[in-house]
Amino acid sequence: MLKNYLKTALRFLRNNRRFTFINIIGLSLGTLCCLYILLYVGQQYSYDRHEAQAADIYRVNTDMKVSGDHHLSSWSSPVIVPAMKKDFPEVREETRAFDASLFGADKHLLIYKDRSFFENEALFVDSNFFDVFTYRFLEGDAHTALVEPHTIVLKRATAVKLFGKEDPMGKIIRISNKAGDETLKVTGVVESLGKSHLEANAFITLNSGLIGDIIRNRITSWAGGNLIWSFVKLRPGADPRALTALLPAFLESHGGQDMRNLHIEKRLELQRIATIHTTTGYEHEPTPAVTPSFLGLLLLIAILIQLIACINFMNLSTARATKRAKEVGVRKVIGAVRGNLIRQFLGESFLLALIGIALALPLLALALPYLNAITRADIALSALRDYRIVLLLVALVIGTGLVSGSYPAFYLSAFNTVKVIKGNFTNRVSAVGLRRALVVFQFSLAILLITGIVVIYSQLHYIKQRDLGYDKSQKLVFNAYASGANVGGFAEGLRTLAGIRTVTRTNSQMGRPVIQDRGVYVYGKTKTDEQIAQDFVTDQYFLRTLGVKLIAGRDFRDTDSGRVLINETLAARLGLDPAKAPGVRLHSSYDSAVSYEIVGVIKDFNFSSLRESVNSFMLLYDPDFAGNCTVTANCSTSDYRSLLKQVAAVWRKNVPNAPFEYAFLDDEVQKQYEAEITLANIINSFTVMAIFISCLGLFGLAAFSAEQRSKEIGVRKVLGAGVSGIIRLLSTDFLKLVGVALLISIPVSWWAMHKWLDSFAYRTPIRWWMFGLSGALALLIAFLTVSFHTIRAANANPVRSLRSE
Repeated sequence: MLKNYLKTALRFLRNNRRFTFINIIGLSLGTLCCLYILLYVGQQYSYDRHEAQAADIYRVNTDMKVSGDHHLSSWSSPVIVPAMKKDFPEVREETRAFDASLFGADKHLLIYKDRSFFENEALFVDSNFFDVFTYRFLEGDAHTALVEPHTIVLKRATAVKLFGKEDPMGKIIRISNKAGDETLKVTGVVESLGKSHLEANAFITLNSGLIGDIIRNRITSWAGGNLIWSFVKLRPGADPRALTALLPAFLESHGGQDMRNLHIEKRLELQRIATIHTTTGYEHEPTPAVTPSFLGLLLLIAILIQLIACINFMNLSTARATKRAKEVGVRKVIGAVRGNLIRQFLGESFLLALIGIALALPLLALALPYLNAITRADIALSALRDYRIVLLLVALVIGTGLVSGSYPAFYLSAFNTVKVIKGNFTNRVSAVGLRRALVVFQFSLAILLITGIVVIYSQLHYIKQRDLGYDKSQKLVFNAYASGANVGGFAEGLRTLAGIRTVTRTNSQMGRPVIQDRGVYVYGKTKTDEQIAQDFVTDQYFLRTLGVKLIAGRDFRDTDSGRVLINETLAARLGLDPAKAPGVRLHSSYDSAVSYEIVGVIKDFNFSSLRESVNSFMLLYDPDFAGNCTVTANCSTSDYRSLLKQVAAVWRKNVPNAPFEYAFLDDEVQKQYEAEITLANIINSFTVMAIFISCLGLFGLAAFSAEQRSKEIGVRKVLGAGVSGIIRLLSTDFLKLVGVALLISIPVSWWAMHKWLDSFAYRTPIRWWMFGLSGALALLIAFLTVSFHTIRAANANPVRSLRSE
């Protein structure tokens, strides 16, 4: 019986090549998209789940209120988790990790003999870091690798890049960053066992000088010093909720007075590491987190694309019901019961699903590099070896076969035997209505996705074109992270070049998050009136180079050590009239011995992402600040190739120990919106795929409609109907359905895009033309899809269609 079902199914598919081709291509493309999205979402949820006893590892986060501002941070004070291990027997192990970019050291120059390169991803960690986090040690020992002072563990790729074929173990390297220089011994080479929210290519022990000494010995505040990622591994069976309930009393006993002195309210919380990558809202995350809503949207897109492919199958199957009506009648006459017919038609559906999904796998292999480039992921084909993926593919075959074949199977098997044998079969109104409803559903989804693309790209364009309060165009950025770097000489050398107008030095780079801040209050008031202001340390050329406007007072002079420029927002929060602010003295709430004199007020500018409103900000004048720095040059040339050659020569003279690297400021600013750019690329690509699959189905329905109405068209042509009238007749039904889809999708897309734009403090308005453009595109796509068959039918010779009449 099974063999007979298979032979019949193969015969039908072979004899209906167009039907088979459309369904297989649609199912394979839909499955490709669905499978990739599932792999991508699965990877996002897999972060940190490879850790040994991952369920017992928690990060200690800080919920803090300072001067009325609420901050939910992934950082905590360095003193907290060592004290937790002493005070709570539930804590089996504790460890900390520090990103030196807080000190401006976001790049590290690794030097070995004549080899050197910048490493952006390096962490300073406690000596027991690998007792908590699991890595495969290719060389060295996890328990002792970082115990010795001045040691470093490298990822294998970094070790190969630095040492080539040499054995790295025991080698002495030099590391140079803004915090200074240090020599380190390589004591381990590791490989990751899975994706981690705390990725790094180099792990430097905190049991060292410089940064390590600051973290371990100098930052002892329980209220401040929130600048390090802290982790605890609980003992098996320990209740994290019970431990969390003890933390307020623990914090009060150790740091209550410290917090009251600094007017800080602080609460600690435990976050399981497996949830970190998929939880947003925390400041200072080591890697960007993804929102569950974004992953849910991707899963919804995956389901909808697969559903669109199934809809094609259902539509074409019910449309071709008249072609199979007599087959059903004959089968019933010779003894087939309805159950046999249902199994036959479901078998055809499962066979098509199996072929489509089998074809999707090699297509996925070919498309994987392109899809990874779109999503900025690193999904490999090896992910398909996971038994869960195999089960998923089986589920896809079963689910797709049932969804796409159930209605045709039950619909075709219900035909009345006598009527179809006599040829009195007429297509049921319910089937026609279902086909129309499914076409409307398909194009509603397509229009919704098109509208999403239009709004997202409008927002990205708005971000790119918005006046940020400073000029980001034609700005070259250089980061001088190297020992012996003469940054002042490099800046002065740039000023002599004809293609450069002005040059400024800062301790942080525009276009990146501003990490450092300081609490200030007006002289004569108290710490209770303090405001937290983010800041740059800079020289007298900042305003001229970046084009920031001065609205009161004056710019920096070369004798302004200890003086500041504040923005409008900080002036307002301090209760100062901008015109009267110059000359006012501010005290530091972090150190009462430190004070600053305001020399001017600058216009607010967006030094952070447009997701956030402008915050309090100040510029501190100190051209001789310790450490290396960022140099920004305002250029006046169109020949950047020639200019960069000259700049490289100045670099080699003043920064001889570091490779020459540069960036354009407008590119750096745009990187703040990588998540939005990735979302746009993902929706763009999968929308194109969804539309293409929808059009495949529409193409097949148009072919069937033209074939079914061939005699009607012949009669109309004989009676004088023109080609344009025939085209209009055949196209109108489909275009009406797309019009209904547009009316349905407008309110849904308006609501969805408003929700998405709510994450931006500055956003583009949603305008009527966005929906009009989406609808026009959908109508155009639908018309072009059906026009092939309508034009062909309209130009056909009516004699052929009427010959049998």
